Amino acid sequence: MTKVKVVGIAGSFNRPSKTLSLVKYVADVIGLHRDIDARSYDLTDVGPSLGHAARRKDLDRQAQANIEDIVDADILLVGSPTFKGSYPGLFKHLFDLIDPPELRAKPVVLLATGGGDRHALIVEHQLRPLFGFFAARTLPTAIYASQADFADDAVLPNRLFPRFDDLLADVTSIFPPSIRPAEARRRVQA
Repeated sequence: MTKVKVVGIAGSFNRPSKTLSLVKYVADVIGLHRDIDARSYDLTDVGPSLGHAARRKDLDRQAQANIEDIVDADILLVGSPTFKGSYPGLFKHLFDLIDPPELRAKPVVLLATGGGDRHALIVEHQLRPLFGFFAARTLPTAIYASQADFADDAVLPNRLFPRFDDLLADVTSIFPPSIRPAEARRRVQA
């Protein structure tokens, strides 16, 4: 079986980043059950040309390569920090530079982080409509993680475990597992 190309993008400039940590954690969870080629980026990786680009051709090579990875992904993990109740402007601008047909029917996992639970609906009220515009295939299970779900920017799966299980079921309905259960258990224990 060929590897599934999983590309994560975190709409954050902060390093370390809780949002990027969540994106990478979800990629790792998927990687326990499916052979994947995973890469993750944040807005710092995309680089400074993003803020100056009126069109995709205005981006530097690195930013163009990041967008090509997003467009070529088999499954996209999109994570946004909550900024004033929504996603950051440059995060949205990144997707403004992508033509809608390029994300049509692409499986997208919606992820978000914020200081508290009051911002949990960002995934439903902000991210899901954004990718609905692209006619992307947003998976039913989205994950929002608040400050309480992290320790030093590392994801604490505690209360999120049921969400990860549901998300994995969504992903495996599209990309069946390629790793036998015994191998997955060994990976978890490692």
